[in-house]
Amino acid sequence: MKRIGIVGGLSPESTILYYRTIIEEYRRRYNDYYYPVIMIYSVNFGEFTDYVRRGIYDKARELLLEAIKALARAGADFALISANTPHMFFEYLKSNSPIPLLSIIDALAEELKKDNITRIGLLGTEFTLTKGFYAGGLRKHGIEAIIPDREDIAIVNNIIYYELVKGIIRDGSREKVEKIIMKLIDKGAEAIALACTELPLLIKKFDKTKIYDTARIHAIKALEYAIE
Repeated sequence: MKRIGIVGGLSPESTILYYRTIIEEYRRRYNDYYYPVIMIYSVNFGEFTDYVRRGIYDKARELLLEAIKALARAGADFALISANTPHMFFEYLKSNSPIPLLSIIDALAEELKKDNITRIGLLGTEFTLTKGFYAGGLRKHGIEAIIPDREDIAIVNNIIYYELVKGIIRDGSREKVEKIIMKLIDKGAEAIALACTELPLLIKKFDKTKIYDTARIHAIKALEYAIE
């Protein structure tokens, strides 16, 4: 099997989800303990977030590239970034990486195509929803992204950064996000993608529509790539 490299720490909570998902999905499929080798490079979350907020994108992407190179030196055969927002630098990282990278956006698009979803509601950080890279990446696959209005983007962004990345789960926040999901459905979304790898901590399922957990989809794609 190919050895998996995970760029983690963005946040630590989502990194745990990736590791657990890969192991549990392997057990479910094969019922043994010969898991693929997994290497995790935990990036300094505060440093990366500070660079992005201040618009110092060259340092932010170099921080990620150094993590990927470190994983390659450690023996990883390919890598993935266990967060959505850093994918704003994906094309740069892919072109400069010494090993293959798996895109969370491409992994999501593949699942949406299987279910014939062409209009997907997105929930994520302010950067993910407003910088255009995520909607643009889905558009390449013929999928339209529907995003919340500015006020709702701010609500979700605050829940992510001030609660979920710290492992704080609040019922009141879940209710707020569920109301925003209903607004996206009213706008024509055929389903909802959690385009933030911490959101599955808060929203595991929703009775009104199908929820696509990008963290789980991405982690399973890594497992499949490792064993194919």
